[in-house]
Amino acid sequence: MKRKKKLSIKAGLPPGTPVYMGTMEKETEISIIDYDPENYQEIQIKNVEECFVYKDKSTVSWINIMGLSNTDVIERIGKGFNLHPLVIEDVLNIHQRPKLEDYRDYIFIVLKMLTYNDKSHEVESEQVSIIPGNNLVLTFQEKGGDVFEPIRTRIRNDKGVIRKKGADYLVYALIDVIVDNYFVILEQIGEEIEGLEEKVLVEPSPKVVQRIHRLKRNLINLRKSIWPLRETLGNFEKMESSLFKSSSLYFRDIYDHTIQIIDTVETFRDMASGLLDVHLSSISNRMNEIMKMLTIIATIFIPLTFIAGIYGMNFKYIPELEWKWGYPLILIVMLGVGVTMMIYFKKKKWL
Repeated sequence: MKRKKKLSIKAGLPPGTPVYMGTMEKETEISIIDYDPENYQEIQIKNVEECFVYKDKSTVSWINIMGLSNTDVIERIGKGFNLHPLVIEDVLNIHQRPKLEDYRDYIFIVLKMLTYNDKSHEVESEQVSIIPGNNLVLTFQEKGGDVFEPIRTRIRNDKGVIRKKGADYLVYALIDVIVDNYFVILEQIGEEIEGLEEKVLVEPSPKVVQRIHRLKRNLINLRKSIWPLRETLGNFEKMESSLFKSSSLYFRDIYDHTIQIIDTVETFRDMASGLLDVHLSSISNRMNEIMKMLTIIATIFIPLTFIAGIYGMNFKYIPELEWKWGYPLILIVMLGVGVTMMIYFKKKKWL
């Protein structure tokens, strides 16, 4: 309901109106990493206008904007880098599906960066907007903390070829680390499925059902983030932009990873559905065992109750009532009947 209420804020507004659709109130922070094969610079800036000097530099500049609640700052950044108002609108609307849009001078890419919360066992999603241009890459994040630290480390320490490549390779590296993190989440979900398989067979309970439903919800959210991403990565090869001519092979590699992730997610979804079926079967089997035991006990006591009922009527002329050994004899008969029935049930393997 909160999400629907937030989405209704934009009703009636003209296209391109910058409205932040999230709930994370965070002061906007701008960090810049500027590098080439020989030099490297990393700074934090407070004044938005300071980042505009990197617009036409020959070095590769990665400008990361963290915190989207201050729409005025985001709008000023958009105007300073000549971004279309619809792009700024989509950056602030954090409910976008993964997509790619070509604006000739730059590309607008939307991805979902996923993290796994070990305490709540929930998959948390954050929208990341990437806007590559000529020797320039803008990234927009809603909150602090990301999976880009290995990229920053490679740039700082000049590891690999990232410092020798252009902005297109930086975009590839950012998308690649986001997609690789999906494998980490799938590994954690796989471990959770293994634990649930044992719980379902040994200790089926309402808590296990809740965990299964939470697992299925996580897989649905993961699927919603990955399926559109496959289409987005496929569009890189169809795109005629000169910004990614030298890195199409790298994006094809990410596309292959995405296909592998989708197959794993579909497998996990089938396993989660199977877990629920196994849980219901386990509960049904336990109930059948209980009913079976109660039925056997009741069956044993039926003839005993019949005998006790006959001799409990207290009619005057029942001859056995006057016997000296009548009472112990009836007890022995009742015990014999019960033991005989138990032996019979054992031979039939009903016990």
